Amino acid sequence: MASPAPTRRAFLSGRLAETAAVYPPGVTAQSIQNCSGCGACVELCPSDIIVLQSGRATVDFSRGECTFCGRCAERCPEAVFPPRFATRFSHHAVIEDGCLAVNYVDCQACRDSCPTEAIRFKPRLGGPFVPALDADACTGCGACLSVCPTNSISMRSLEVVHG
Repeated sequence: MASPAPTRRAFLSGRLAETAAVYPPGVTAQSIQNCSGCGACVELCPSDIIVLQSGRATVDFSRGECTFCGRCAERCPEAVFPPRFATRFSHHAVIEDGCLAVNYVDCQACRDSCPTEAIRFKPRLGGPFVPALDADACTGCGACLSVCPTNSISMRSLEVVHG
């Protein structure tokens, strides 16, 4: 699967490595094979985060967050989505070392954008609070990704953590 053109932020932060495609909630690598590329899910997504990549529906979190409204699944004419719409992705956020708060610069943009309050900030002696992520509370919605000024949040498969 071809990767989309890198964003300016990815280029400037040195993050040009190809990442795996992120599918809409509940969609698996197996079920995405049923995607005809009709674009119905793209048209209905109120967050405008579903895009067609190589003829398949993928999610682009740089455009915003998933609200788990389920419109993409309701309109899909193929057997792509599970019978019961998923309310979380199969990944969770990971805060990396480039985080401003980790590097003694006050920033809590990710916390402020997290709808499930999975990102909290804990006191640190001699510096600003540091982020602590509750992976079980994180739905993987991507709200924190687009607001991070240093692009220091990525997603990690739940299978890596729990598998």
